[in-house]
Amino acid sequence: MVSEDKTRQRYDRLAPYFDALEGVLEGAFFKKWRQTLWQQAKGPDILEVGVGTGKNFPFYPPDARITAIDFSEKMLQRAIEKKQRYGVKVDLYLQDVESLPYADNSFDTVVATFVFCSVPHPKKGLMELYRVCKPGGQVLLLEHVLSSNKVMAMMMNALNPLVRAVFGANINRETVKSVQSCPFQKVTLDPVSSDMVKLIRAVK
Repeated sequence: MVSEDKTRQRYDRLAPYFDALEGVLEGAFFKKWRQTLWQQAKGPDILEVGVGTGKNFPFYPPDARITAIDFSEKMLQRAIEKKQRYGVKVDLYLQDVESLPYADNSFDTVVATFVFCSVPHPKKGLMELYRVCKPGGQVLLLEHVLSSNKVMAMMMNALNPLVRAVFGANINRETVKSVQSCPFQKVTLDPVSSDMVKLIRAVK
Protein backbone atom coordinates (compact mmCIF):
# COMPACT_ATOMS: atom_id res chain seq x y z
CA MET A 1 0.00 0.00 0.00
CA VAL A 2 1.27 3.48 -0.89
CA SER A 3 1.93 5.61 2.17
CA GLU A 4 0.03 8.80 2.92
CA ASP A 5 3.22 10.87 2.54
CA LYS A 6 3.92 9.47 -0.93
CA THR A 7 0.34 10.08 -2.01
CA ARG A 8 0.52 13.66 -0.76
CA GLN A 9 3.81 14.22 -2.58
CA ARG A 10 2.32 13.00 -5.84
CA TYR A 11 -0.64 15.36 -5.59
CA ASP A 12 1.69 18.22 -4.65
CA ARG A 13 3.68 17.43 -7.80
CA LEU A 14 0.58 17.23 -10.01
CA ALA A 15 -1.14 20.34 -8.63
CA PRO A 16 0.08 22.85 -11.28
CA TYR A 17 -1.10 20.57 -14.11
CA PHE A 18 -4.11 18.89 -12.51
CA ASP A 19 -6.88 20.91 -14.15
CA ALA A 20 -5.28 20.55 -17.59
CA LEU A 21 -4.76 16.79 -17.17
CA GLU A 22 -8.45 16.22 -16.52
CA GLY A 23 -9.76 18.97 -18.79
CA VAL A 24 -11.40 16.77 -21.44
CA LEU A 25 -13.03 14.38 -18.97
CA GLU A 26 -14.14 17.29 -16.81
CA GLY A 27 -15.92 19.03 -19.65
CA ALA A 28 -17.43 15.91 -21.18
CA PHE A 29 -18.54 14.01 -18.07
CA PHE A 30 -17.43 15.08 -14.61
CA LYS A 31 -18.96 18.56 -14.68
CA LYS A 32 -22.53 17.29 -15.10
CA TRP A 33 -22.02 14.66 -12.38
CA ARG A 34 -20.68 17.30 -10.00
CA GLN A 35 -23.68 19.51 -10.69
CA THR A 36 -26.10 16.64 -10.02
CA LEU A 37 -24.37 15.84 -6.74
CA TRP A 38 -24.36 19.41 -5.45
CA GLN A 39 -28.03 19.86 -6.28
CA GLN A 40 -28.65 17.28 -3.54
CA ALA A 41 -26.44 18.97 -0.93
CA LYS A 42 -28.45 20.42 1.96
CA GLY A 43 -27.21 22.97 4.50
CA PRO A 44 -26.75 25.00 6.44
CA ASP A 45 -23.40 23.36 7.31
CA ILE A 46 -21.55 21.49 4.55
CA LEU A 47 -18.10 19.89 4.54
CA GLU A 48 -16.22 19.08 1.35
CA VAL A 49 -13.27 16.72 1.80
CA GLY A 50 -10.61 16.56 -0.89
CA VAL A 51 -11.41 19.97 -2.35
CA GLY A 52 -8.39 19.69 -4.67
CA THR A 53 -8.06 22.71 -6.95
CA GLY A 54 -11.65 23.81 -6.31
CA LYS A 55 -13.45 22.13 -9.20
CA ASN A 56 -16.70 22.07 -7.22
CA PHE A 57 -16.71 25.80 -6.48
CA PRO A 58 -19.17 26.68 -9.32
CA PHE A 59 -21.76 24.33 -7.82
CA TYR A 60 -21.70 25.40 -4.17
CA PRO A 61 -25.14 26.29 -2.73
CA PRO A 62 -25.14 30.08 -2.25
CA ASP A 63 -26.66 30.12 1.25
CA ALA A 64 -24.67 27.33 2.91
CA ARG A 65 -21.72 27.61 5.29
CA ILE A 66 -19.11 25.53 3.53
CA THR A 67 -15.87 24.18 4.95
CA ALA A 68 -13.48 22.49 2.51
CA ILE A 69 -10.28 20.58 3.20
CA ASP A 70 -7.42 18.88 1.38
CA PHE A 71 -4.30 17.07 2.55
CA SER A 72 -2.12 18.39 -0.31
CA GLU A 73 -0.71 21.83 0.40
CA LYS A 74 -0.08 22.53 -3.29
CA MET A 75 -3.60 21.50 -4.34
CA LEU A 76 -5.07 23.61 -1.56
CA GLN A 77 -3.03 26.60 -2.72
CA ARG A 78 -4.66 26.32 -6.13
CA ALA A 79 -8.07 26.28 -4.45
CA ILE A 80 -7.16 29.36 -2.40
CA GLU A 81 -6.19 31.19 -5.60
CA LYS A 82 -9.54 30.29 -7.21
CA LYS A 83 -11.42 31.34 -4.07
CA GLN A 84 -9.78 34.76 -4.19
CA ARG A 85 -10.17 35.12 -7.96
CA TYR A 86 -13.88 34.26 -8.06
CA GLY A 87 -15.00 35.40 -4.61
CA VAL A 88 -16.14 31.95 -3.49
CA LYS A 89 -17.58 31.75 0.03
CA VAL A 90 -15.73 28.83 1.63
CA ASP A 91 -13.34 28.24 4.53
CA LEU A 92 -10.32 26.26 3.33
CA TYR A 93 -8.05 24.16 5.56
CA LEU A 94 -5.10 21.79 5.22
CA GLN A 95 -6.46 18.62 6.85
CA ASP A 96 -6.61 14.85 6.41
CA VAL A 97 -9.90 12.99 5.88
CA GLU A 98 -8.59 10.07 7.96
CA SER A 99 -8.33 12.30 11.04
CA LEU A 100 -10.82 15.17 10.92
CA PRO A 101 -10.61 17.80 13.70
CA TYR A 102 -14.37 18.36 13.87
CA ALA A 103 -16.74 17.27 16.61
CA ASP A 104 -19.20 14.43 16.12
CA ASN A 105 -22.43 15.41 14.32
CA SER A 106 -21.12 18.72 12.94
CA PHE A 107 -22.33 18.82 9.33
CA ASP A 108 -25.66 18.43 7.53
CA THR A 109 -23.97 17.20 4.34
CA VAL A 110 -20.48 15.86 3.72
CA VAL A 111 -19.24 15.76 0.12
CA ALA A 112 -16.30 14.08 -1.60
CA THR A 113 -15.75 13.88 -5.35
CA PHE A 114 -13.14 11.50 -6.75
CA VAL A 115 -11.37 11.35 -3.40
CA PHE A 116 -11.54 7.81 -2.04
CA CYS A 117 -9.52 6.42 -4.94
CA SER A 118 -6.49 7.97 -3.25
CA VAL A 119 -7.24 7.75 0.49
CA PRO A 120 -4.67 5.28 1.90
CA HIS A 121 -7.17 3.77 4.38
CA PRO A 122 -10.60 4.33 2.78
CA LYS A 123 -12.68 2.65 5.52
CA LYS A 124 -11.03 4.87 8.13
CA GLY A 125 -11.81 7.97 6.06
CA LEU A 126 -15.42 6.90 5.47
CA MET A 127 -15.94 6.34 9.19
CA GLU A 128 -14.67 9.87 9.80
CA LEU A 129 -17.28 11.20 7.36
CA TYR A 130 -19.92 9.19 9.19
CA ARG A 131 -18.74 10.56 12.55
CA VAL A 132 -18.88 14.25 11.63
CA CYS A 133 -22.20 13.95 9.75
CA LYS A 134 -25.30 14.87 11.76
CA PRO A 135 -27.92 12.20 12.49
CA GLY A 136 -30.31 12.27 9.56
CA GLY A 137 -27.66 14.05 7.49
CA GLN A 138 -26.05 12.70 4.35
CA VAL A 139 -22.72 11.84 2.82
CA LEU A 140 -22.56 12.39 -0.96
CA LEU A 141 -19.75 10.72 -2.90
CA LEU A 142 -18.83 10.81 -6.56
CA GLU A 143 -16.27 8.05 -7.17
CA HIS A 144 -14.79 6.00 -9.98
CA VAL A 145 -14.80 2.31 -9.11
CA LEU A 146 -13.81 -1.11 -10.41
CA SER A 147 -15.88 -2.16 -13.43
CA SER A 148 -18.45 -4.92 -13.06
CA ASN A 149 -17.32 -6.25 -16.44
CA LYS A 150 -14.87 -9.09 -15.73
CA VAL A 151 -12.57 -8.35 -18.67
CA MET A 152 -12.47 -4.62 -17.92
CA ALA A 153 -11.92 -5.35 -14.23
CA MET A 154 -8.92 -7.54 -15.06
CA MET A 155 -7.44 -4.75 -17.17
CA MET A 156 -8.03 -2.18 -14.42
CA ASN A 157 -6.41 -4.42 -11.81
CA ALA A 158 -3.43 -4.96 -14.09
CA LEU A 159 -3.01 -1.24 -14.78
CA ASN A 160 -3.62 -0.09 -11.22
CA PRO A 161 0.01 -0.28 -9.98
CA LEU A 162 1.15 1.97 -12.83
CA VAL A 163 -1.70 4.47 -12.38
CA ARG A 164 -1.13 4.55 -8.63
CA ALA A 165 2.62 5.10 -9.09
CA VAL A 166 2.11 8.03 -11.46
CA PHE A 167 -1.02 9.68 -10.09
CA GLY A 168 -1.36 8.37 -6.53
CA ALA A 169 -4.88 7.12 -7.27
CA ASN A 170 -6.36 3.63 -7.47
CA ILE A 171 -8.67 2.74 -10.35
CA ASN A 172 -9.87 -0.54 -8.84
CA ARG A 173 -11.48 0.49 -5.57
CA GLU A 174 -14.91 -0.96 -4.65
CA THR A 175 -16.12 2.14 -2.85
CA VAL A 176 -19.82 1.27 -2.90
CA LYS A 177 -19.10 -1.87 -0.86
CA SER A 178 -16.89 0.16 1.49
CA VAL A 179 -19.71 2.65 2.13
CA GLN A 180 -22.20 -0.17 2.64
CA SER A 181 -19.91 -1.65 5.30
CA CYS A 182 -20.25 1.54 7.38
CA PRO A 183 -23.20 1.96 9.81
CA PHE A 184 -25.27 4.26 7.57
CA GLN A 185 -29.04 3.82 7.72
CA LYS A 186 -29.41 3.85 3.94
CA VAL A 187 -27.05 3.78 0.95
CA THR A 188 -28.38 4.48 -2.57
CA LEU A 189 -26.93 5.05 -6.03
CA ASP A 190 -28.12 7.96 -8.15
CA PRO A 191 -29.50 7.01 -11.60
CA VAL A 192 -26.77 9.11 -13.25
CA SER A 193 -24.25 6.50 -12.08
CA SER A 194 -22.46 4.45 -14.73
CA ASP A 195 -20.55 1.19 -14.54
CA MET A 196 -17.34 2.85 -13.39
CA VAL A 197 -18.52 6.18 -11.92
CA LYS A 198 -20.93 6.10 -9.01
CA LEU A 199 -22.86 8.90 -7.29
CA ILE A 200 -23.47 7.51 -3.82
CA ARG A 201 -25.83 8.91 -1.17
CA ALA A 202 -25.47 7.59 2.37
CA VAL A 203 -27.85 8.73 5.12
CA LYS A 204 -26.73 8.59 8.74
